[in-house]
Order: sequence, then C-alpha cells, then structure tokens
Amino acid sequence: MAKKTPMVADLSTEEKIKEAARKVFTRKGYSATRTRDIAEEAGLNLALLNYYFRSKEKLFGIVMVEKMQKFFGFLLPIINNPSTSLESKLENLSAGYIDLLLTNPDLPFFVLAEIRNNPDLITNFAQKKDFLRDSVFIKQVREKKTELDPFQFLLSLLGMCIFPFVMKPGFQKLTDTDDQKFKQMMLERKKLIPAWSKAILKAKHPL
Repeated sequence: MAKKTPMVADLSTEEKIKEAARKVFTRKGYSATRTRDIAEEAGLNLALLNYYFRSKEKLFGIVMVEKMQKFFGFLLPIINNPSTSLESKLENLSAGYIDLLLTNPDLPFFVLAEIRNNPDLITNFAQKKDFLRDSVFIKQVREKKTELDPFQFLLSLLGMCIFPFVMKPGFQKLTDTDDQKFKQMMLERKKLIPAWSKAILKAKHPL
C-alpha cells in the first residue's frame, strides 16, 4: 500500500499541470504562453513542471490532441457511416456539436485559433489528407443535389452549429440574453439546423 501513495500523488500533480495548461493555452494561445504561466496557474514551481513535462511543445501537444479529439472525434464516424442517410447525418452532426459546445464553450476558440495558425494540425489529427473529400457525407450531398458544391454546404452546416458559440459573449451583450436563454436557443437549434439544412438542399440553386 505504501508504494502506491507516490504514484497517486504523481498522477494528481501531472493532471493539475495539464488542467492549468488547458486553461492558459485556451486563454492566451500557444505562442503567448510561457511554461512559467502554466506553473503559476497550477500553483507549482517551474522546476516541478519541467520535471513532468520537459517542454512547452510537449505539453501543448498533449492538450491539443485532447481538444482536437473532442472537437472532431465524433465527427469522423458520423460522416463516414455508410448505413445512415444524409438526413440522419445532419441531425447527428447538429445535435453532437450543440451538446459538445454547451459543455465545452471555450473549445472552438482554442481549436479554431490554433488551426488557423497551423492548418496541418487537422490533417495530422485525421491522419489522412482527403478524409473529408472522400467521406460518405460529401458523396451523399453530391448525389442529393448535383449542382451544389458539397463543401459550401458543409461550411454552412458547421457555421450554423459553431458560430453562435463563437459569437456568444457579444451576442449576449447586444441582446441582453442570459445563459439560460442562450442554452435554450442552442437546444432549439438541434431541430432547426437540420430543417434549415434540408431547405438548402431543396432550394433552387442561384448560380
């Protein structure tokens, strides 16, 4: 039993550092973050942080994989499922992103900012450059509406899911919307977004 105590303490300290890193990287981004900032957030000295994680890069890599897994992890199985219809995929994607971002409101700020600085992050995570181009989802959109660019459609779908969370602070300030009302609006979008998306697929192409 005595031998297990240090291991528990080590795991606790390591997780404390990772939690501090998640907060600081999300708040400041990779470039502006110093290991000293993370140590201060964790309430630890810099030497102890360096003992567990030799570099900022290593710690960022761990946090980034976690964030990318949350942001895109559920997406890949949905868009590549050959047994579900396009309509089901629209419903699953909308509900999945709304639920995810309601519980992780800072996630899009972190992931999108880092992808903008380093676009290779997303292809490295997916481990296949053409994972989206070759997906069942894109093929189904092409079959449903041949004159519609499927990537244009996907951008609209993702924008309807993600943009409200990016805009949340300003939107709430401008409209005097409290957190409970905003949450209710987002839950309603789980039904509205698939309906709007289906309307896009049925609409006459303007070009």
